[in-house]
Amino acid sequence: MISYAPLWRTMERQGVTTYTLIHYFHFSKGTLHSLKHGKNISTATLNDLCRMLDCRVEDVLEYIADE
Repeated sequence: MISYAPLWRTMERQGVTTYTLIHYFHFSKGTLHSLKHGKNISTATLNDLCRMLDCRVEDVLEYIADE
């Protein structure tokens, strides 16, 4: 399973809010909804997040093995 928990921690650490993503970076509300609900995102979105937050992939998502 993919978890986006690192994304929320990265955003908090950098002082970036969802408002900032939407209004400053013009990030899609639909994509943000997908992230909040653990849905799939594209590698292009992953790339965009890494660029916007100046971070690594590991700072956005993590793999958690299914039990």
